[in-house]
Amino acid sequence: MSTTSPTPMPDPDEVARGIAELERYGNAHAPDLPTSPAPAPEVIEEQEGETQRVRRLRAEVAEAHRLVELQADDAPLLLDTPKVRKRRRAAHEAARLHELATDPAMRAYQAARVRRLLVTGAMVCLTLALGWSTAGVQAFAADGAPVWSPGWVFAWFVEPFVSLALLVVVGARAYLAIQGRPLTHPTLIRIEYLFLSLSLGMNAWPYLPWSLPDGASFSISDLVIHLIGPIVAVTIVMALPIILAGFTALDHGRPTGPTYRANTAPGGTDITALTDRARTLIASGALPARPSATRLQRTLRCGMDAARAVRDALADEQEERA
Repeated sequence: MSTTSPTPMPDPDEVARGIAELERYGNAHAPDLPTSPAPAPEVIEEQEGETQRVRRLRAEVAEAHRLVELQADDAPLLLDTPKVRKRRRAAHEAARLHELATDPAMRAYQAARVRRLLVTGAMVCLTLALGWSTAGVQAFAADGAPVWSPGWVFAWFVEPFVSLALLVVVGARAYLAIQGRPLTHPTLIRIEYLFLSLSLGMNAWPYLPWSLPDGASFSISDLVIHLIGPIVAVTIVMALPIILAGFTALDHGRPTGPTYRANTAPGGTDITALTDRARTLIASGALPARPSATRLQRTLRCGMDAARAVRDALADEQEERA
């Protein structure tokens, strides 16, 4: 039986030398690889004080400084808001309407409209009142005649006779009052009272206590109802001429259209004074730099000839300055 000798242990120095040789060989034959930059060291926010809370507070402070700077500028306060513009537009419209309402021509136009409306209403009311009275007069004039008998039919024409005659007098007085020539002749007034008294009497007579048939009782309501028509007619006839005379006496002021009044007024027309006044109005902006004669006549309230003279004087002064 043969025996084997044990394997000798390697020398540690030889092992170290072998590993060193391997490293040198690997470094000498290894390929050149791109070197990547070394990673930047991580910045720790807490170390520099730039935490999220600090950044938020710094932004608020910067915003506050900017707001203080902008709030010192009053430019936004000079702008008109939609509500302010709406109010200004309404105020401007109200001022224009007030100016138009005070214009003499507009005042005369409004007075004519109101007068026409009142006359129309009064005449319609008078016609209805006389028509109401016609039924009462027919009952008086028929005096119990059978229906559709000649007396009953002709009784319907009694009140129209009186009413038409009354309307002729009232219409003439109303028209002449509009023209500024009111009729106050005593004869016409007596004729009106006569017709109105006839209408009033014929309406009231059948319902008075002594005119009632036997067994009928007096009723104040029946009497008042049949007196409404004549009373309304009397009121309109007496009031309408007075109202129209009041409209005729209205003073609407000076007209604003191109009138041709004479330049001679009490004491004469001073062209120099009018020219000085026109210069002042031009300087204040109330008149344009070269106003027309019509504009001067309306603004200075003078005659057209005087307005032309002022216009020519202003034009000569402007040519001399040029």
